[in-house]
Amino acid sequence: MAIEKSLQSMAPEGEDLQGEEGLEIEIVDPEMVTLDNGDVEITLIPGDEEDMSEFDSNLVEMLDEKEQRILADELIGLVEADTESRKEWAETYVKGLDILGFKSEERTTPWEGACGVHSTVLAEAAIRFQAEAMSETFPAAGPVKIKILGSETPEKEEAGERVRVDMNYQLTDNMVEYRPEHERLLYSLGLAGSAFKKVYFDPTMGRQCALFVPAEDVIVPYGASNIESAERVTHVMRKTKNELRRLQANGFYAEVDMDDPTPYHTDIAERKAEEGGYSLTDDDRYTLFEIHAHLVIEGIDDEDDLAKPYVVTIERGTGELLSIRRNYEEDDELEMKRQHFVHYSYVPGFGFYGLGLIHIIGGYAKAGTSIIRQLVDAGTLSNLPGGLKSRGLRIKGDDAPIEPGEFKDVDVPSGSIRENIMPLPYKEPSQTLLALLNQITTEGRRLGAIADMDVSDMSANAPVGTTLALLERALKPMAAVQARVHYAMKLEFRMLKEIMSEYAPEVYEYEPHRGEVTAIKSDYAMVEVIPVSDPNSTTMAQRVVQYQTVLQMSQQAPQIYNLPQLHRQMIEVLGVKNAEKLVPTKDDVKLTDPISENINALAGTPIKAFITQDHEAHIAAHTQFLEDPKVQQGLAKNPQAKGIMQALQAHIAEHVAFRYRAEVEKKIGVALPYPNEELPPEMEVEMSRLAASAGQQVTDQNKQQAAAAQAQQQAKDPIIQMKQQEVQIKQQEVQLKAQKDQLEAQLKQAELQRKAQKDQMDNQIDQQQLQIDRQELEIDAQKAGAKLAADRRTANTKLDLDLMKANSDAMNKQRKE
Repeated sequence: MAIEKSLQSMAPEGEDLQGEEGLEIEIVDPEMVTLDNGDVEITLIPGDEEDMSEFDSNLVEMLDEKEQRILADELIGLVEADTESRKEWAETYVKGLDILGFKSEERTTPWEGACGVHSTVLAEAAIRFQAEAMSETFPAAGPVKIKILGSETPEKEEAGERVRVDMNYQLTDNMVEYRPEHERLLYSLGLAGSAFKKVYFDPTMGRQCALFVPAEDVIVPYGASNIESAERVTHVMRKTKNELRRLQANGFYAEVDMDDPTPYHTDIAERKAEEGGYSLTDDDRYTLFEIHAHLVIEGIDDEDDLAKPYVVTIERGTGELLSIRRNYEEDDELEMKRQHFVHYSYVPGFGFYGLGLIHIIGGYAKAGTSIIRQLVDAGTLSNLPGGLKSRGLRIKGDDAPIEPGEFKDVDVPSGSIRENIMPLPYKEPSQTLLALLNQITTEGRRLGAIADMDVSDMSANAPVGTTLALLERALKPMAAVQARVHYAMKLEFRMLKEIMSEYAPEVYEYEPHRGEVTAIKSDYAMVEVIPVSDPNSTTMAQRVVQYQTVLQMSQQAPQIYNLPQLHRQMIEVLGVKNAEKLVPTKDDVKLTDPISENINALAGTPIKAFITQDHEAHIAAHTQFLEDPKVQQGLAKNPQAKGIMQALQAHIAEHVAFRYRAEVEKKIGVALPYPNEELPPEMEVEMSRLAASAGQQVTDQNKQQAAAAQAQQQAKDPIIQMKQQEVQIKQQEVQLKAQKDQLEAQLKQAELQRKAQKDQMDNQIDQQQLQIDRQELEIDAQKAGAKLAADRRTANTKLDLDLMKANSDAMNKQRKE
């Protein structure tokens, strides 16, 4: 029975447990038993009921005999109903075992010694599937690879490598039974269509186990969609009388009187034994039904409770109830069922169980077997014909066949020998039957996805894409099967990872290295384990053609491809060992000093900058190396000099980038995310703004430092100093010329000022002259006005005198008159 951690999570001896005040509980170590068939039983040391964990204890004692009998009968009836529901699938499987052809059949019809061979199409399909699936799912390096959860960091990468190495070590070296069990599973899977793995922790070995369980020993309602949500899962286990007594004595199973075991075997098991050449009649083991089901058990649960996961073990022959245990974690509020089984399916059928090669091509194998036997028997009769002879005909040594070159004496009653013997008219093997056999075999191989591709009709110059399309069309059915195997192995590895993580140490007692054999709990929490197989490429030929296609494409634009990585993966696909030594890549580079990096660059080995290095020191060391005259002289004669220089320049550029990153981090004041780490949008926006501001500061600072360094460097260079002196002389000449020009300008300015003053004085004189002239004109005008006025006055006076004279004359005249 598979035992979870909760069934043996007991404190070490002497440890105080929390409980009532003054109460001391002594906890003793459990005793574990590994049975002959690989099943594991955990046994609590005999004691009172109080000595066991109430949650993990055997609950059988809580039920009276009547309740036990009712529960056992009910569950056995349900198991038999589940068995009946898969009857048609089982019958087809049993009939298919008859034509598998691994057992030599001695036939007596139509005569003794007739042909008993079988068609090989079914056996070939099963063996080829096992071989191909085994090579894909379990390579020599191990079947496990890892996938980092969340963003990738150096710590997660190292932890993932430790987990990968640890799990592969466990599955290939420590778990010695895993590979044989996996091979048995794949062969049974191909034939039956379903196979199961049972995953559990074996405390007697101190490690996890994953054992193969054939489909006939796992009984599930045929209408269930999957084993995780199935209402019941019954594991048919077989234990010897001694094993059962030990388990009862150790308290794991209830103490009940058991009669001698009643042999019980399914028709599938009997037919397998017949094919394998062994007998089951002497089997003296008990048959136990370990039933994993959701139940409401009267006497344990309330009637109104929902059904809870339990594991109930019943001895089938007597119907005795041996154990009842809860099948969920104590602290699980949802009471989810613990998963112990992994279901491998070849081709999904109409019910729970898958369809195997027996169901798919069993009819072709049966028809092929019949035709092969007819052809061989016809050839036998044609080469060694029988017939009729006269009753009186006697041949010496009647029963002995006639050897080549031998003549035997014959007693003929009458007439010739030919008249006394008449051979029956047997025909040669039919060509029609032969053609029909070939057609049936071809169809069976095609349907079983084992048909060989006819490459003779393909052109050698055919495009790789055409070959890939043909391969993919032929391998598509098997690719789907491989994908289902891949998914089931992923579930199995997930269970194994949980168990290994549960029992892994919390911390290391030493400083771990990348790829350490053991891993701690935190390492397992960082990664997810998945099979190394590729569900999209089921064969090496398909992967090789895919990589050839990519290589052809890379020739058109090599600058956008990582060619070393592409060639590295191609070599790994071909199965060549030590691919990392043949085509090293940057991912293989380890942290090293700049001198070693310079040497590796000269040798053509990849070099890589790490974020934790002293980038200033590395840049200086690499730059000095490139400026060394001896190095330059050696590179001048090296045909790979251009590539070496490019590699070193690219390496220096990596250090420059990391140095810039460190400077930006210093300006921001916080550590930046790991390169290429996925960020939430809002964090990315905020980080961009901080980086823009800090980048400007870094750029300004670098400009100032560059200017200062340039000035300092120039001050030490004699040529620069001579140029500076020349510049100074030129500056002095320019200054003298400027002074001369300034003096000339001053003279010109003075001349201009003098001229301006002269002009100003001339203007003043002219103004004064104008004023004098104006005054003279005014005087002349005044003189003319005065003269005019005087003349007017004179004229007026003369007029007045004339008037007065005239008046006087008039008056005188009047007087005279």
